[in-house]
Amino acid sequence: MRLEVYSHLKKNKCVRLFYARRYFKETCMSNYVLTCCSTADVSEKYLQSRDVKYVYFNYELDGVQCKDDFGRTNAPADLFKKMLAGAECRTSQVSIGEYMAFWRPFLEEGKDVLHVSLSSGVSGTYESACQAKVEIEQEFPDRKIEVVDSLQASSGYGLLVDGLADKRDEGLSFDEAVAWAKEARHRVYGWFFSTDLTFFVRGGRISKTAGLLGGMLNICPVMDVEADGSLAVKEKARGKKKAIARVVEIMTQTAERGNAYARKVFISNSECASDAQAVKELIQEKLPQTGDINIFTIGATIGVHTGPGTVATFWWGEEPRA
Repeated sequence: MRLEVYSHLKKNKCVRLFYARRYFKETCMSNYVLTCCSTADVSEKYLQSRDVKYVYFNYELDGVQCKDDFGRTNAPADLFKKMLAGAECRTSQVSIGEYMAFWRPFLEEGKDVLHVSLSSGVSGTYESACQAKVEIEQEFPDRKIEVVDSLQASSGYGLLVDGLADKRDEGLSFDEAVAWAKEARHRVYGWFFSTDLTFFVRGGRISKTAGLLGGMLNICPVMDVEADGSLAVKEKARGKKKAIARVVEIMTQTAERGNAYARKVFISNSECASDAQAVKELIQEKLPQTGDINIFTIGATIGVHTGPGTVATFWWGEEPRA
């Protein structure tokens, strides 16, 4: 009899705990929506798997308006081929109206919105999102809307969003998630290299003379995402093998716990998957405890500026970026 009573109480305790956890999840974890832009340069499927909502960036190709929609409108290889053939391409950020239309359904459902934007150091979209926030707050005065500047580009932006999704799933409140994102963004490191300077010359980031000499001497510029979210050429490597080795060396020096790093790595590439795979394999060799290493495709918005041949690697650092 005592055993039956104990079993009944234990069972009821487990049931109460189950419902308490579910209530907590529904009321504390699901009362806000995490959103970003397609320029986070992770796959659409990945964002969906993390329950992150997204809005498309825009670009214009020979006067035709297109969406940066994970390559559905123009696959990266096709886009680069058209541009090399002379097609004019310009990117444009998400407009204030587009942001408002994107967020409105979530707010109408009674949910708050936490949006993470592409770095203000490479785009004006953060300012547009902030203006949209001010305007739509007038429609929904009882809801919270926050825009966080990722200070990152490409899959580094995606890595921050991914980390934020983890924190949301752990139960962080809206305000706690905002505070976490604003601190954590400074610890996402991003280093790039490129084996094709054509688009860097076109965009004025590298002079024609430097581009010509770089091509002749097999020079790969090694770039990073600066603390203010801008991109800067930091070094020059003679050949992609040395560029790959240098990026992984920098990761070893700066990563959380050094060569005992155990968190995720995101790698994005523009039509050079084998180079991205080489970076992944060297990371696995030099930092064998590294968690999941995900390789993604650079989308149209970033790809228009980098062209093919660019590999970007992102990880969590021990210290904030200087």
